[in-house]
Amino acid sequence: HNILKGAQNKLNMKKRLFSYLIGIIAVFHYLACDTEDKSTTTPNILFIFADDQRADALGVASNPYIKTPNIDALAKNGTRFENCYVMGGHHGAICAPSRAMLLSGKSLFHVYDRLDGVQTLPNYLSTHGYQTFGTGKWHNGAASFESNFQEGREIMLGGMSDHFEVPVRYMDAYGKLDSLQSKGFSTDVFTEAALDYLDRYSKSKKDNPFFCYIAYTAPHDPRSPAPAYADAYAEDEIPVPDNFKPLHPFRFDDFNVRDETLAAWPRTTEVIQSSLAEYYALIQHIDDRVGDLIDRLKMHDLYDNTLIVYAADNGLALGSHGLLGKQNLYEHSTKVPLIISGPGIPEQETSKALVYLYDLIPTLVDYLQIPQPANLDGKSLLNIIHKEEETVRTSLYTAYRNTVRAVRDKEWKLIRYPQIDETQLFNLDQDPHELVNLASDSLYQTKVTEMMEKLKMHHQSTDDTLNLSPKTIISKEYDYRTLVQKRDRWQPAYIINKYFPKEGDKQ
Repeated sequence: HNILKGAQNKLNMKKRLFSYLIGIIAVFHYLACDTEDKSTTTPNILFIFADDQRADALGVASNPYIKTPNIDALAKNGTRFENCYVMGGHHGAICAPSRAMLLSGKSLFHVYDRLDGVQTLPNYLSTHGYQTFGTGKWHNGAASFESNFQEGREIMLGGMSDHFEVPVRYMDAYGKLDSLQSKGFSTDVFTEAALDYLDRYSKSKKDNPFFCYIAYTAPHDPRSPAPAYADAYAEDEIPVPDNFKPLHPFRFDDFNVRDETLAAWPRTTEVIQSSLAEYYALIQHIDDRVGDLIDRLKMHDLYDNTLIVYAADNGLALGSHGLLGKQNLYEHSTKVPLIISGPGIPEQETSKALVYLYDLIPTLVDYLQIPQPANLDGKSLLNIIHKEEETVRTSLYTAYRNTVRAVRDKEWKLIRYPQIDETQLFNLDQDPHELVNLASDSLYQTKVTEMMEKLKMHHQSTDDTLNLSPKTIISKEYDYRTLVQKRDRWQPAYIINKYFPKEGDKQ
């Protein structure tokens, strides 16, 4: 009996031990699966940023002339914001403050154009387990790139270059940007660097999701497409903008700023059509490479778990209102594309909400369900994306240097030029091209007053330092014949011969 009882006790002990071991194995299996689930469900982020692309320079934006099937497909597979704006800039190179605002989540007067010592999106994501990679244009200083990205290849420091000989740097093993090299066409150089990164990531253990930032220098001038795209558009098939003018009706700033000197005055339909053909060709080149990026994601089984953002730093006039550049506050120069597509993003949606580029940081952080960084000026757009809200703000403020301020709401827009005491009022619903100034019409004085109050409110809340009521008013008259074209070293010879006729004689 004792022998049988002892044997039974040993059997029971073995059963308990076996059950205990099974329990431990189950716990480890659960933890392993839980870890695996987290690593595979945290989305990667591919951020594609164009340079000087107007919001209407996309097929999906009802532009029947430009061919952008891959970017259009992103919009159809996600959500597109029709009213996304860059807040402006404190100097003519709008792209520098625009990028600083985008990457910091701060408004113009809280960041300007310097990112040294400022927490950025890639830096913040790296503290939450992301691998960060950057390529392309970086207009905010070498030190800030080195401190905010873990890896970078083919980085172009500065505002622009000759697309055919883009000067780039490589981040070495010590996190420093190394010596300067000149390589091939900018759009291809940057895309290949990103594709190479995706290849290397796919071969890694993929323990962490990636943030891949591609900042193209196209379609920024020189408007010199790669040979394969040189004849993509016939110059006479693209009409001038609906708000084309040979000259701007009054002077509000320095019209000899570099963007405005890329063609002679008055502007002609032929020159603007030619510029648009080249501009669209540069964008079509980007679109083709966006298709390559998407194909590579799919090839490596990364597409379904990658959030893709497509945006641009600012718009461009290209003949609208007699202007060429982005140094103004009309819609064509301040409104930019913004498309968000990927896991969890509703498809085939378009929002008319008033948003800034710098809303992207709080939006992405909200999407990833990680804590919001402190002291952001941007607002999360996630509730708009999921149709829980229609808007995050009822009006929006833009600024250029110390000469122009603008405010718009859902229907109306007011542009104020304090130094020349000039005001413009547009009904954007009825006049989206800003052609009919209602500011002096007696029927709209109440609306002018209402919009001026909104402008003053934003002026104060943004810490804007401009004096809205200067004591001295300067003349808005100008003689275009005194304006002089100034070429720069980035323009290829054939562009100089085409758009700088007097300079072309010297070539």
